[in-house]
Amino acid sequence: MMKMKMADGNMRRLLLLCVFCAFSVSFCNGACAEVDSDTEAVAGHSFKLGCISCKMRGEVDATATVDWLFRARGEADFVHIYSYDGEASSIIDERFQDRVEWHGSKNTLDLQDASVDLHNVTFNDSGVYRCIFNRILIYEHWEHPTITSKEVHLTVVAKATRGTASIVSEVMMYVSIIGLQLWLLVEMIYCYRKIAAAGEEALRASAAEYLAIASESKDNCAGVQVAE
Repeated sequence: MMKMKMADGNMRRLLLLCVFCAFSVSFCNGACAEVDSDTEAVAGHSFKLGCISCKMRGEVDATATVDWLFRARGEADFVHIYSYDGEASSIIDERFQDRVEWHGSKNTLDLQDASVDLHNVTFNDSGVYRCIFNRILIYEHWEHPTITSKEVHLTVVAKATRGTASIVSEVMMYVSIIGLQLWLLVEMIYCYRKIAAAGEEALRASAAEYLAIASESKDNCAGVQVAE
């Protein structure tokens, strides 16, 4: 009986390991990743200005607001064009009125994705866009403000082209996805073999214990008959 309990315990641990592996892959896929924005937009179409700033310490509560600035080609200074505080947005520059739409984090004040959609792109939209995170990390007895900024150098073209960087990025993304799936498959096969081996060992132990009990019972019966 002791061997059977140990085998059952091993099987439970292996099952938990498999579940953990599956959840680990899911968690990795859903984790925050700072991906660079595309930099080429097509005139007359919509374009996503990507900006992601991951909070390094996930266990710390935080709030953040986001400001987008723009410096057109030939201009020396940035101008404030858009802001978002987790609940409401505001378009400051009239050139972007009704053309900028929030595409980042939803239903949270802890913003990490500050991407926006730029609709009806024109050639005048070419330039440098700066995304600024004003984040406050909230600790038990104090608050710590931080500022993070990223830039997107946007070029507006008449017709879409695919650069080498875009192709390499897409290939690497698919390679990563396939690699994760293969890793998960190998882990599941490993766990299945371990569980099967543990099950066979438990069956052998159970059969051996049953034969031992049967033999002992037979010897006891023989002893009783001799005593009579």
